[in-house]
Amino acid sequence: MNAERRQPGAALPERDYGKLRQSMVQDHIAARGVRDRLVLEAMGTVPREVFLPGHLREFAYEDTPLPIGGGQTISQPYIVAFMVEALALRGGDKVLEIGAGSGYAAAILSRIAGEVYTVERLGELAAKASEKLADVGYDNVHVLHGDGTQGWPEYAPYDAIIVAAGGPEVPKTLKAQLKVGGRLVIPVGSDPRAQELVRVTRVSETDYKTEDIADVRFVPLVGEEGWSPEGPDTAPPPPAARPARTGDALAGHVIAAAQPFDSIEDADLGPLLQRIGDARVVLLGEATHGTSEFYRMRARITRALIERKGFRVIGIEGDWPDAARVDHYVRHAEFPPSEWTAFARFPTWMWRNEEVRAFVDWLRAYNGELPQPERVAFHGLDLYSLYNSMRSVLAYLEDVDPDSAVVARARYGCLTPWQMDPATYGRAALTGAYRSCEEDVVHMLHSILEKHREYALHDGERFLDAAQNARLVANAERYYRIMYYGSRASWNLRDSHMFETLKTLLQFYGPASKAVVWAHNSHIGDARATEMSKRGEYNIGQLCRNAFGRGAVLVGFGTDHGTVAAASDWDGPMELKSVRPAIAGSYERLCHTGSQASGATRFILPLGPALSEAVRSGLEKPRLERAIGVIYRPETELASHYFQAVLPRQFDEYIWFDESRAVTPFETKQLEGLPDTYPFGV
Repeated sequence: MNAERRQPGAALPERDYGKLRQSMVQDHIAARGVRDRLVLEAMGTVPREVFLPGHLREFAYEDTPLPIGGGQTISQPYIVAFMVEALALRGGDKVLEIGAGSGYAAAILSRIAGEVYTVERLGELAAKASEKLADVGYDNVHVLHGDGTQGWPEYAPYDAIIVAAGGPEVPKTLKAQLKVGGRLVIPVGSDPRAQELVRVTRVSETDYKTEDIADVRFVPLVGEEGWSPEGPDTAPPPPAARPARTGDALAGHVIAAAQPFDSIEDADLGPLLQRIGDARVVLLGEATHGTSEFYRMRARITRALIERKGFRVIGIEGDWPDAARVDHYVRHAEFPPSEWTAFARFPTWMWRNEEVRAFVDWLRAYNGELPQPERVAFHGLDLYSLYNSMRSVLAYLEDVDPDSAVVARARYGCLTPWQMDPATYGRAALTGAYRSCEEDVVHMLHSILEKHREYALHDGERFLDAAQNARLVANAERYYRIMYYGSRASWNLRDSHMFETLKTLLQFYGPASKAVVWAHNSHIGDARATEMSKRGEYNIGQLCRNAFGRGAVLVGFGTDHGTVAAASDWDGPMELKSVRPAIAGSYERLCHTGSQASGATRFILPLGPALSEAVRSGLEKPRLERAIGVIYRPETELASHYFQAVLPRQFDEYIWFDESRAVTPFETKQLEGLPDTYPFGV
C-alpha cells in the first residue's frame, strides 16, 4: 500500500516530532556546549511545534527563530537553552520572564522552576501564549499583559529574571525585583543592532555584579525603561537592508588603482615597501586560517622586510611556548629546547603546514649567517596555552631559583586539575563549582617580575620566556574563565594580551627593533571600521594604530573562491572544503568582478593617501566582508562568516587572490630523520 504524501505544513506524527526534538537537543544544543542536565531535559520535553502556527510546525526543530505574528519571533532553541543555563536554576525556583512571545521559553522554564511569571507587551500574543500553555497543561506559568520593563512587582522578589529582548541598559525596576543572590539575564546595547548578553547577580540589597557572556541580536525591549515604540531605529535590519551590489564601474576603478602580479615569487614588492616606509610594526592578515596563498605571500613580504628594512621580530597568532620551540630552532639557541612538539593541538594545520615549514627553514638558514644578537626572533602572541606555559615557568625557576619553584608549584596547584582541559576549568569557575585561581597565578607573575633584575642577569632570553609564560598563565586563567559564553570580554582580553606581548617584545629587543605580525584579518584590521566596534570589541590592529600611528601598517587579504583547510566544529578533524564564491554586496564580490573583467586575478590594492578620491568614496560605503577561521560552515555562510566593514579604514593595503587553495599539512612520516631541535617533532 502506498503511503499518502504529506502536504507542506501538515502536522507530523507525535513520534516524529519526538525524534526531531531529541536530535535537536543532541546536535544543536548539547553539541554546542550546553551542559546543564535540567536544561537539556526540559528542551527534550517541551513540544515546540505546539507554540508555532500550523504552517510552520514542520520546521519546529530547526535551530532557527520563526515568525509568530506581531512582528515577533519564537527564539532559536539554542539561544533559549543558552540563556536558561545562564540563569543557573536549581529546580523549584521562582522565575520572571520578560517577553512571553509564543510561550515556548516560559514552557521550558516551567519544567525546571517552581513558578514562572511571564509578561508580554502585545495583548494578542499574551492571550495566545496563555491559551497554549494551558492547553499543554503547564499550570505553573502565569501570563500578564503589560510593560515588561516594569516587571511583575506583586510576586517579587524572584530567584531569576530572563529578558527576551534587548534594551539600552538594564532596567532598574527589574534589578530591584531580584532576590539577593538572584540572577538576571538580559541583552543590552546602545545600538539596537548589536547587543551583549549580560548576567546581573544581586550580591546585597544595594550591590550588583555584572558579567558579559555573549554577543547577541534580539528584538528591541520596548517600554518605560527600554526603547521607545516610536524610535526611528529600534529594530535590527532585515537581510535586504544590507548594502546592495556595487556596479562594475567601481570594480574597474579598483583594478586601475591596484598593482597586479602574476605569481607570489615574482611580485614586485618595491612599491609596497616604499609605502611601508619607516613603520615599526607591519601587521599581515589572512581571510582564512587555511589558505596557502595567504601564508606564502606573508612569508614573501616578511622576507623582504627582514632583508631590506631590518625587521628582526616576528609575532604570530600562536601560543608563546609553541612558538618558543620554533624560535629555539631558527635562532640556533644553545640551551636545550623544550620537550613538547610545537603546535600539536587543534588546529594543528594552522601552523604545522608546508608553507610555514618552508619559511621556518629559510629563517634558520638566514639566521645562521648572522651573529646571535642580530638573529631574527619568532614569538607567539596568543594566550590559549596554559599547560605548557606552567611547565615552562616551573622548569625555569627550578634552574635559577629552586625556592621560588616550590612556591610556584603550590600556587599553580589551583590550576593543576584543569591544566590539560582549561575550558572545563573556565566553566567550573564561572558556575561556582570551583574557585577562581586568579589571585594565585597573578601573585606568581608579580613574584617573577619583582625579581626581574636578578633573573635577567642570569639569562636575559630565558627570563623573557619565563616572564611571558607567567603573564600568559595569569591572562589565560581569566580568559578561560570568561570564554565559556564567548563574550566580547574574552575577545578583548585576548587581543589586549597579544598587543601587550608585542610591546614587551619591542621593548626587550630595543628602541630600534621592528616587528611583523601574522594574524587573521579580524585581529589586524582596525576594529573601529567594522561592526565589531558596535559590540564593544577592539583588536590588536586598532591598538597598534592608537600606539604607533603611521608607524603601524595594516595589510588585509581576501579571496573569492577555491579550497580551504578548516574544520566543521571546534576540535574536529581538518577537512578540505570548497570556498563558495563571494555573495553580492561584499568587497570580495567587488574584487572578483574586477578580476573577471580585467584578468588581474592577483593584486595589491593601496588604501592609503595614494588612493584616488573617487575610488576611496566608493569603497567607504559599508559592505560585507568574509572571515573564515579554523571553522568553516558554508551552509550558513552569510550568518556565520560575513560582517559589515569599511575597507579603506580597516586596512592600509589589501592583497587579493581571486582563486586560492588550501594549505598543505605535513604528515609525521615526512619529519623522520630531522634533528632533535626541529620544532614540529614527529
